[in-house]
Amino acid sequence: MLVRGILNPQINSLLARVRHTNTLVIADRGFPSWPAIETIDISLTDDIPRVLDVLAAIRANFTIGAVFLATEFQSANPEARRLAFADALSGIPVTFEPHTQFKHRVPAATGIIRTADTTPYSNLILESA
Repeated sequence: MLVRGILNPQINSLLARVRHTNTLVIADRGFPSWPAIETIDISLTDDIPRVLDVLAAIRANFTIGAVFLATEFQSANPEARRLAFADALSGIPVTFEPHTQFKHRVPAATGIIRTADTTPYSNLILESA
């Protein structure tokens, strides 16, 4: 029985299948559904869990080479929230791009982890190193 780290078997399985340069999406609760992409919905109630909670759990055992975020994240969120994301992504190259362009990357993702985050445009596309 797993006693530490990520305990969710579906997330562990998904992470094990993400290979070099594959991508994984950590989505907020409002992100569109992509029926053709494996989606693990771990939303419970508003903001439980958040995108940054999932990112923190994944970073412990997953090498992230790059992250993509919507440009709109910067204008839609207060400075404290932007700094929290910057801190959580420290050391990882981050590319900001328009949300419509961001969504064009999603069909190539190995999977999506949907959270209950209510932060506008908090979706992340993680590219494995």
